[in-house]
Amino acid sequence: MAQFVFENDMHSILKLDMPITDAPMPRWQRKASSSGTTSANTSALTPGKSGNRSLSASKTPSKTPGKNGKPQCTPSKAGADRFIPTRNSKQMDVASFLLAKENEPMDPNASAENQKAWSVSLNGYDLEEAKILHLGGKPLNAPEGYQNNLKVLYSQVPTPVSTKKTRYISSAPDRILDAPDLRNDFYLNHMDWSSQNLLAVALHNSVYLWNANQGDITLLMMMEREEDYICSVSWIKEGNYLAIGTSDHKVQLWDVENQKRLRSMASHSARVCALSWNNHILSSGSRSGQIHHHDVRVADHHIFTLTGHTQEVCGLKWSPDGKYLASGGNDNLVLVWSGVDGGASAVHCFRHHQGAVKALAWCPWQPNIMASGGGTSDRHIRIWNVNTGSCISSLDTQSQISSLVFAPNYKELVSGHGYAQDSLIIWKYPSLTKVAELSGHDGRVLNLTMSPDSSTVASIAADETVRLWKCFELDAVKKKAKERMTKSTSSIIHQGIR
Repeated sequence: MAQFVFENDMHSILKLDMPITDAPMPRWQRKASSSGTTSANTSALTPGKSGNRSLSASKTPSKTPGKNGKPQCTPSKAGADRFIPTRNSKQMDVASFLLAKENEPMDPNASAENQKAWSVSLNGYDLEEAKILHLGGKPLNAPEGYQNNLKVLYSQVPTPVSTKKTRYISSAPDRILDAPDLRNDFYLNHMDWSSQNLLAVALHNSVYLWNANQGDITLLMMMEREEDYICSVSWIKEGNYLAIGTSDHKVQLWDVENQKRLRSMASHSARVCALSWNNHILSSGSRSGQIHHHDVRVADHHIFTLTGHTQEVCGLKWSPDGKYLASGGNDNLVLVWSGVDGGASAVHCFRHHQGAVKALAWCPWQPNIMASGGGTSDRHIRIWNVNTGSCISSLDTQSQISSLVFAPNYKELVSGHGYAQDSLIIWKYPSLTKVAELSGHDGRVLNLTMSPDSSTVASIAADETVRLWKCFELDAVKKKAKERMTKSTSSIIHQGIR
C-alpha cells in the first residue's frame, strides 16, 4: 500500500500540466498589477482567458526602468533628446497572447471571418491586426533659440562643383557647304564672316555670299579674265562693305546691299593676299612685301607704305583697339606696327618662327595679346605681349598652322592645320591645353573665321568644303548677360565713298 502512495506522489510531482503554485508571478502580471488597471484576480488569469479582463486603456507610464534599476523620468521640457512610445497593459496582454498562440494548432473548423468576429466582440479589435508596440503622438519641437553643437560631417546638398554643367562639343560639323573650284594655296585668305551674318567665300575668280540667317547664296562678283583669281576678302566692321584683293594687283571695294562695285584701287605691283580694316583705313599686303594703307573716303586713297618684309605678306591683322597692326610673311617674320601714323619702322620684329607666318589673331578681351602660327617648317603657336615685346608662351602643334582665331565666349583659341593633321584644334587660353580636336576635312585647312555671335567657327579646306562647327554656343543665362553688356556701335564712316 505504501508503494502505491509513493508512486502517486511521484506522479503528482512529475506532472507538468498543473499550475505551479509556488512559482514567482510572471512579468506581464507584475507590470499589469503595478499599473493598477487589472483586478485582484489577475494572477489567476491566463493569456488564453482574456475575456474577464478589463479592456480600458491605461495611461502612458511616467517612469521607465533604467539600466541601473533606478527609475528614469521621461523628459517633459521642450527640446528633450528622448521619445518614449506609448505602451499600456492591454498591448502587453495582446503581445503575450500572440506569442502563446503561435504554438497552438489551427482549428480547421474555424473560419477567418468567425475568428475576426469573435476577436472584435471580446476584445474590441482584431487580434490579427494588433500591434505589439504603438507609437503615438509626435516628437516635441526644439525650443526657440536652441542651438545644436553637433557638427555636420556629411551633407547631400549638391555643391556648385557637382551642379556645374559639362560642356558638350560635337565632333561633327553643324553644316557643310560645297566650295567648288577653290584654289589650294596656303598664302591666300579665302573667307571672312561679317557682322551682318554674311559669309564671303572666294572661289577661283568669283566671290559668293552665304546668308547664315536665311541660307541664301548670292554671286557678288566675277573677274573679267579667266586667268585672274581672288586672293583675299575682308569685311568692314559694320558689315556693309567688302574689300577684295585680286591677282591683278588691285583692291576692289563693293557695296554688298546694292551689289555694286564702288571703286578699284591700284597701288601694288603684285597680287594682294592679305587685307585688314581699321575704321575707314584699309591695309593691304602684297607679294612684293609691302603694306599699303588706303583711306577709302578720299580719291587719293594710298596714304602710306610700310616696308619691312622681304617676301610675300600673307597675314595681316589690326588689333581690336586699332593701336597696332600685325603682319606675317613668307620670310618667317612677325612685325608689329604702331597705328596708321606710327611711322615707317616696326615697333617689334619677332624672328622666333622657322616657317611662313600666315596665322595671326588678336585677343578680343586683351588687346595687347597676339597669337601667331608658323607653317610646315615651324608648326608652333606663339603668344606675344606687344606692350613688352615678349613671348608669353609657345606650343609645338606637330602640324602646319594655316589660321588662328580667338573664341571669346569660352576664352579659347582655335587653330586650323594643314599637313599632316588637316583638322581644327580648340585650345584653352592661356594654358594652351587641348580642349577638343575637330576632324572631318579630307584636305588641309586653309582659313578659319568666327561668326558674329562667336558661337560658330567656319573652316574652308582643300577638299572644297566649308564646314561650320557650332562649338562655342552660350547657355541662356550667359547669353542674356552678354547681350546686356554689348553696346551698339554706330558707323564711323560719315562721308560717302567715291
